[in-house]
Amino acid sequence: MDNAYVIGVDYGTDSVRSVLVDAHNGEQVASAVHHYRRWKKGLFCNSVKNQFRQHPLDYVEGLEETIKSCLSKAGPDIASNIKAISIDTTGSTPIAVDKSGTPLALLPEFESNPNAMFVLWKDHTAVKEAEEINIHAKKFDINYLQYVGGIYSSEWYWSKLLHILRADEAVRSSIYTWVEHCDWIPFLLTGGSDADAIKRGVCSAGHKSLWAKEFDGYPPNDFFASLDPLLDGFVLNIANETFTADQRAGHLSADWATRLGLSTEVAVGIGAFDAHMGAVGGQIEPYYLSKVMGTSTCDMLVAPKNEVEGVLVQGICGQVDGSIIPGMIGMEAGQSAFGDAYAWFKNLLLWPLKHFHASADANNLISEELLHRIEENIIPELSKLADEIELTEELEFALDWLNGRRTPDANQALKGAFFDLNLGTDAPKLFRALVEATCFGAKKIVDRFNEQGVTVKGLIGMGGVAKKAPFIMQMMADVMNMPIKIHRSEQTCAIGAAMFAATVAGVYPHVEEAMEAMGQGFDTEYFPNSEKASIYQKRYQKYSEAGAFIERKISQDIDILSASI
Repeated sequence: MDNAYVIGVDYGTDSVRSVLVDAHNGEQVASAVHHYRRWKKGLFCNSVKNQFRQHPLDYVEGLEETIKSCLSKAGPDIASNIKAISIDTTGSTPIAVDKSGTPLALLPEFESNPNAMFVLWKDHTAVKEAEEINIHAKKFDINYLQYVGGIYSSEWYWSKLLHILRADEAVRSSIYTWVEHCDWIPFLLTGGSDADAIKRGVCSAGHKSLWAKEFDGYPPNDFFASLDPLLDGFVLNIANETFTADQRAGHLSADWATRLGLSTEVAVGIGAFDAHMGAVGGQIEPYYLSKVMGTSTCDMLVAPKNEVEGVLVQGICGQVDGSIIPGMIGMEAGQSAFGDAYAWFKNLLLWPLKHFHASADANNLISEELLHRIEENIIPELSKLADEIELTEELEFALDWLNGRRTPDANQALKGAFFDLNLGTDAPKLFRALVEATCFGAKKIVDRFNEQGVTVKGLIGMGGVAKKAPFIMQMMADVMNMPIKIHRSEQTCAIGAAMFAATVAGVYPHVEEAMEAMGQGFDTEYFPNSEKASIYQKRYQKYSEAGAFIERKISQDIDILSASI
């Protein structure tokens, strides 16, 4: 196929990015990014309550603006040869839609209602509902949680739906079905007008919604109705067939073709989660843990079906046939806070400056330019100073559960903590402890795979933290005591989406061929320091013991609170 170009769209937590790519060699012709306007203002969120919602208009506006920007930069000759568009999104990030498939927040009566918006992956308002699902699942002869690691999370589809149904009568009376972000955008682009026709990807359905071919689809309606009558019938409004990301959702609708300046012949691929497509963009290999490191981490691993048959890794975010590479078992794990933990610490240190800068006497204290320079340089400077601290067993240490724990063994009720503080503890030492904690949290995931028969052979790093934070990546290699190679591309998720788009367009018969032809390779590799690795192993034991203590304490507090209600 001559002159074939594709577009990959990557929806992140703060922004959406589109890349226009030559399907034959992976050359990036143009890219554009759009930061969500409402999200940037902090609208519809309440971090104290762990409520994080995003308005669908942020997504729609970003989709149109970034694709049109890419096409404008590329020129008409290239634009006329666009063959396909594929998208990835954060997840689980679902929304309530009506029978036409329209998100309720796009209706006038719901336009300012957070419960009618996308419930972002890191929204943890459904902790109670997740725990109820875990208890309820034990009543059934079939273990419906076996393919999602045995523990259901407050970050996922059904717990979030149940929470919204309980919290908002208006949404409850208007909702028809509950749709993941990655499934809704292809439905939008193809002009969908009937929610029953939404094509659900096996990625979202298998990892977050309890779909499994071994169950012939989703758990039965009785599983949900007996949990809470509010869920009665919802599973019946979800199409039981699922699709891999190398398949088509359809073609651009006439409306979207006109809006974007493209042809209705442009194919639209089935959507998937960002980390899954990012693993493909980062050229994942069997048994290599591909770590997409951003605000959180998503750790992806693929294995041939015949080699892991009968293996069920407990405490991860699921293992699903075809969720990453069609024909292979995709396994997902991750950490609820990674870059978010560093951002929290940065904002903590910046609070006095920002507070006084916003006061009436701001002009007499600090300029806007200086504040911006400090904000930009605080993490690099902390990293430099932290790297100079001599590693000993006695240094301060921390727990990285500032946003709960995703894996292993999801528990969003857990909290972060610092230990061994004294009057000599300063900001670089605290930052160093926090970075170490996130690396220890990553090691827990590798240990779980290894313990349960899926040997991790190596590490692949992707995302902003992997590319921009050598101090963190070197510590990761030392803590893991194994090398970590960093993918050259700064946009592995969007490039992965473009690889799937090239497959959907028919340029390649399988996504593996697209990975080989369009992949950009690796540009850096960090190797472990054996002396430091031995010290980290001892400190890792302290981290594990402290984590067990905190987990027991929080569990006891919850039991006492429950007994008093």
